Amino acid sequence: MLKQVIRAQSQDAEIISPLFDEYRRFYGYPSQPELALSFISQRLKRDESVIFYLPDEQNQALGFVQLYPGFSSLQAAPLLILNDIYVTQHARCVGIGRALLDAALNYAKAQGIDELILETQRNNVRAQALYESIGFVRDNEFFHYSLTLKP
Repeated sequence: MLKQVIRAQSQDAEIISPLFDEYRRFYGYPSQPELALSFISQRLKRDESVIFYLPDEQNQALGFVQLYPGFSSLQAAPLLILNDIYVTQHARCVGIGRALLDAALNYAKAQGIDELILETQRNNVRAQALYESIGFVRDNEFFHYSLTLKP
């Protein structure tokens, strides 16, 4: 039986940061536990993101989703950027990802948000299937660009 999804508070940074470090390693970044703790702590303390997580019986995070507020100029409305979602390897395929997405969607609706956006790697087909099953639509009109400003 899954526990309840929890909205993170500042004191939860130490629970979420090991999983955030694991998430970064999943995308090829080196393990940096101190950086992970600092980053998550700052987002929560400054109220710069909303994080939901699902703990196990030992209060270890099994998965998390992080949302950043933004705005759509074309729609002239607020939106949320679902920037990070991750479920630890040993806890996949039991509904944690869907529970986290449901928490994000319920939060967005409660806040009067018009749109929830996300991006994922092209080869992350399992995540894409989950997003599409919930109703997310793949954008085929716009290209995504980035420019790294730090070496």
